[in-house]
Amino acid sequence: MNYEEAVAYIEETPKFTTKNKLSHTKECLRRLGDPHKAFKVIHVAGTNGKGSTCAFLASVFRAAGRSCGLFTSPHLVTINERFQINETDVDDETFLAAFRKVKSLADELVSEGSYHPTYFEMLFLMGMVIFAQAGVEYVMLETGLGGRLDATTAVEDPIACVITSVSMDHMQYLGNTIREIAGEKAGIIVPGVPVIYDGNSPEAAEVIRDQAVRLGAPFFEVKRENTEILRNTRTGIDFSMKNGYYENTIFSIPFIAGYQVMNAALAVKTLEVLRNQAEIPADAVKKGLAETRWQGRMETVLPGVIVDGAHNEDGVEKFVETAEHFQKEYPLTLLFSAVEDKDYTDMIRTILGRIHFRHVVVTQVGGYRKVPAEELAEIFRREGCPLAEACADVEEAFQKALKEKEEDGILFCVGSLYLVGKIKELLRKNKEEI
Repeated sequence: MNYEEAVAYIEETPKFTTKNKLSHTKECLRRLGDPHKAFKVIHVAGTNGKGSTCAFLASVFRAAGRSCGLFTSPHLVTINERFQINETDVDDETFLAAFRKVKSLADELVSEGSYHPTYFEMLFLMGMVIFAQAGVEYVMLETGLGGRLDATTAVEDPIACVITSVSMDHMQYLGNTIREIAGEKAGIIVPGVPVIYDGNSPEAAEVIRDQAVRLGAPFFEVKRENTEILRNTRTGIDFSMKNGYYENTIFSIPFIAGYQVMNAALAVKTLEVLRNQAEIPADAVKKGLAETRWQGRMETVLPGVIVDGAHNEDGVEKFVETAEHFQKEYPLTLLFSAVEDKDYTDMIRTILGRIHFRHVVVTQVGGYRKVPAEELAEIFRREGCPLAEACADVEEAFQKALKEKEEDGILFCVGSLYLVGKIKELLRKNKEEI
């Protein structure tokens, strides 16, 4: 198989079949030679912010001169994005070599009358092979869905577990209450291994603490009150941490969303907790945070143009908080889309309840999961935004929104990671054509 055929094979693997047991994933790792034992793992779970937290950590390790792998999902444009080594996507040859190794294992399992790895398992196993062969020292490992039964939890000996904010999402898989969902996320906690967690939800924090105590895992809580935002502009945020270890240190992050301060703070706290295992100089922490790149989460892709994959209740709330801050100074334009398995009516209602836009352009993304642009535009009109304009073609919609933004405004592209991916693809294509 060549690279294109390998990608097609993975994409054709059923994505939402019944999960294989963790014991199966562990057996796959064993038969691959336990590649995950070749490096140190920081395991990160959570509803929102886990990818950003992984990115902050990876950037700091790179700034400190440590070799680091980053495994995240989903990808926005190419599947290679899920595997980064020192913040660079792996090349097609590296991807293909790992695929062939995992595909050979899958063929063996099927021939034995056993099971075929799921879509996410295939990618996870490939990641472990890629990072082991690259000889990285550390890997930031983001869970796929939940934690307790996630394939990544087959890694049984991380050096730290991190749990970012917990909110209502994927209820059909994880539970219908914050406590139930937090219980799934807390499933990554390992006896004796420190857990650093977002403590802003009292319900989630209690579940995580209880699990940590039950397993004898040291636990460290980070809350918004432990940080102070000193400056928030169109170019980024300066903040400080209210603790003795980082007293009088000012950190800068290249993101405009206030919620990224919590993700950065979780990364900083993790590095503090691990200072005896992975000593990172303070200047590397500052440099790494300031240079972090993370696609699709309040990411500035052009001057005054921000893409954000907010696609659930908590993500939309955090987008609104950011937009509220900037609408005091700038006229705002919105490009919006959503997919059918999200509560897009409530998303739109939440956004329009607190934000006034100069103009709204609505488009459609997501293939078979798409919601027609005109249907979304009609909801905007019904909820009090009469000028909402429907445009089914994403490229045309993006160009319309850019025109409406004008030089004095800010354009937010929000509602789905599919939308973010399409815009990133358009920008990459246009850059290649120049």
